[in-house]
Amino acid sequence: MYFTPREEELADLLVQIGLKKNVAKVLIYLAHTEEATSRDIERGTDLRQPEVSIAMATMTEQKWVENRETKAENKGRPVKIYRLSRPIHDIMDSIEQEKKREITNQLRLIQQVRDYIS
Repeated sequence: MYFTPREEELADLLVQIGLKKNVAKVLIYLAHTEEATSRDIERGTDLRQPEVSIAMATMTEQKWVENRETKAENKGRPVKIYRLSRPIHDIMDSIEQEKKREITNQLRLIQQVRDYIS
């Protein structure tokens, strides 16, 4: 799977909202597939391995993804398989709530400054 122009546009919107580009791309990719290996994500998003790893760490911290390990076909490290831990709509709800908290906090700080300079 490779990004369509519509998926690129969606990732760009998420970046404008405040997500990092790599996180936005991985989120969109995983929203359109049941599960994927890190290598699948690299290929599908045109990101390098370190970029995918950083995005996955961020998404894991947010509890947006979960992973499981499976044995590699040859002798090697186990392969991690990732999937969204909840529906994309729920993730968007949590992003919206976070942005609302940020806006409320910024407005409160502006009011404090106004009160200070009055």
